[in-house]
Amino acid sequence: MISDIHGVSGRDMLDALAAGQRDPKTLAQLARGSMRGKISRLEDALDCSFFTGQHAAVLAMMLAAIDYYSTQIEALTATIEVLAEPWLRQLEQLDAIPGIGPICAQDIIGEIGTDMTVFATAPHLVSWARWSPQIKQSAGKRKGSNATGRGNPYLGAALGEAVIGAARTPSFPGARYRRLARRMPKNKALVATGNSMLTIVHALLADPGRQLPRPGTQLLRTAHAHPPPGPQPHPQPGTPRLPSHHPAHRPRHRPTTRPGQLTAFQQIRRHDAPPKAAARPAEASFSDQIDKAASGGVRASSQRRSGERRGRC
Repeated sequence: MISDIHGVSGRDMLDALAAGQRDPKTLAQLARGSMRGKISRLEDALDCSFFTGQHAAVLAMMLAAIDYYSTQIEALTATIEVLAEPWLRQLEQLDAIPGIGPICAQDIIGEIGTDMTVFATAPHLVSWARWSPQIKQSAGKRKGSNATGRGNPYLGAALGEAVIGAARTPSFPGARYRRLARRMPKNKALVATGNSMLTIVHALLADPGRQLPRPGTQLLRTAHAHPPPGPQPHPQPGTPRLPSHHPAHRPRHRPTTRPGQLTAFQQIRRHDAPPKAAARPAEASFSDQIDKAASGGVRASSQRRSGERRGRC
């Protein structure tokens, strides 16, 4: 009925319940915006026949706790923004990475800093963060520890959140995660994609002048990408055209020989073909051989009997 009870309309209804209001129609009239179209359904849902004074006291305590922590979060956020002012350039660089927002960028810089000279290469940073799992195996037996150890939990949480967010975007990290998730468990694909994202972070922080293009501009496009759907603009006369690798754009090779004429490749194959072997006589089956031998024996016995009769005569 209400997607967010901590929104403006939901919070007003909760405050009214904690103050002692029990009339469903009065509570439903506190709805605002698109929720005004659900007045009748809200009146049925806000039946407070079961809501007692004890429930109202507990609800008031919960709302007070929510207000207290919300105030603390706002004050801490303002303090972090003041402390992050010297590194606004680095924050903008990391904010351009798909899946990483301003808060995630602040978490990453707060854990690894902006001085990448302490890490000789990007693999050193990835190894320090324990995002490069490796298993040594020989003859079916695993050697050494099968885990990389526990890294920085705050950096790991920020990278995991960034990878999950980037997995839904048409960017390099998103494409890598979806490709790996098809052939391995999702947790392994998440770690492998986080490895790549941490490598990108190292490259950006090591060069303050480098800027990553925004997602969807030129991040995944290549020189031979498929053209967008719809009518394409015609090139100006005299403009050189680049060769295309699309199957539909390849020139069709038409035969240059006349009907009945062999091509050069067919002539070479016919010239190099080995001579045909002579036809072998058909072999008689075993049953045919038995029948032939039996018929020959009967014929020989009949000739022998006829010769004996002539001798008697």
